Formats: sequence, C-alpha cells, structure tokens
Amino acid sequence: MFVYSTLVEGIEDLKKRGYSLDLNNEFDEQIHHVKETILFPKDFIIEETYRFEGDSNPSDEDILFAMISKNKKIKGFYSSAFGVYGESLIINQIEPARQKNH
Repeated sequence: MFVYSTLVEGIEDLKKRGYSLDLNNEFDEQIHHVKETILFPKDFIIEETYRFEGDSNPSDEDILFAMISKNKKIKGFYSSAFGVYGESLIINQIEPARQKNH
C-alpha cells in the first residue's frame, strides 16, 4: 500500500513505478491516439486510487488514478478534482480492477 501526502508526490511515484503516461493529456472526448494505438477510456482499468483532501478548502480535493490498458501495453495516470467539483465523465467509463483504495 502506498501513501502520498500530495498529488505531486503520488504522480512522481507512479511515474517511477511505470505509470508514465499522463492520461489527462490523452483523454479528450472519446478517442485517443496513444503510442500509435487508438484507445477509448473503456479500454483502461483502474488499478489504484488515491484521494487527497485540501488542508482548508474542500474544493482543493483531488483524486489520482493509476491505470493500465486492458491489453497491458500502456500504463498511465489520470488526476481530477474530487467531490462536488470533480470526477470527470471519462473516469465513469473506466472499470476498476479489484480496485485498491489508498
């Protein structure tokens, strides 16, 4: 189990563990070109989830997902605001894989 104090710390560690692709840049609407492959959000599985709470403002809450493509060729991360302000519709299209909440 991994514990991160900040979103940046979580992203940096995920990159070191091979989740190197920033899927925030790749997920636009539905179709994405990643490493010369066309992928949809539904082609990914959420492997890990991390939530971060703002120190003083609930609107500062973030969520970080470690994801892998179903064909196991692409690993990346996706971050979003959490709660009232967040969770992108894209994430709702991605299935959890025995999701580990951290």
